[in-house]
Amino acid sequence: MGFHRPLITAAGLLLLWQLLVWASGAPPYILPGPAAVARALVERSDLLFLHALTTAAEILLGMLIGSLVGAASAVLLAAFAPARRWLMPILVVSQALPVFALAPLLVLWLGYGMASKIAMAVLIIYFPVTAAFFDGLRRTDPGWLELARVMNARPPAVLWRIRLPAALPALGSGLRVAASVAPIGAVVGEWVGSSAGLGYLMLHANARMQVDLVFAALFLLALMALALYFAVDRTARRLVPWQRETLTET
Repeated sequence: MGFHRPLITAAGLLLLWQLLVWASGAPPYILPGPAAVARALVERSDLLFLHALTTAAEILLGMLIGSLVGAASAVLLAAFAPARRWLMPILVVSQALPVFALAPLLVLWLGYGMASKIAMAVLIIYFPVTAAFFDGLRRTDPGWLELARVMNARPPAVLWRIRLPAALPALGSGLRVAASVAPIGAVVGEWVGSSAGLGYLMLHANARMQVDLVFAALFLLALMALALYFAVDRTARRLVPWQRETLTET
């Protein structure tokens, strides 16, 4: 039954979409129906696949770099008190700046290629990973820390053998959030300035009133985001095999 639920949900959403098209009477260049979008997916599959590859590469590289830098920053903050005093205020203030407003500057500095889109994705991913992992590192069970103190464990050993494994569930939560927002950075960067990618394709298709192609690109982007999220979720579960879920299906 679990396998059929997503199919039933998807079928219900498609039906609602088609009913909305019929009820609104909107022309196809305003709101195309599911059949028109499916036709665009088939007829323009080569073009869509080519641009999807570019966007997927930007998302994956941004996710990888942002996660590694974010995790390393969290460990640095947990290991060194001076780092917390000097870097934490900068980290918080950086989030007060609208990241999307930096997209034009990144394109200006890094060009219209993939570098500016990857940098945009990294900026969006970095804070959720850093904040979640650091929060896990500083909330280790006091009983474990007391046991380490009694055994005269050195601070580096406490960090790597106790705090780090205990914080892996928090890191998993941060990675799940990062996977959800990673496509945003890449697509916004493509909207600001690019020569390839689904965001670039959507922008130009919308200008030509090819709304069915816009919806087809959105559909592919949604599939990529879902695939990335479930891949990260599965990996995060494997990182903490000792942590069992307490919610059950009813």
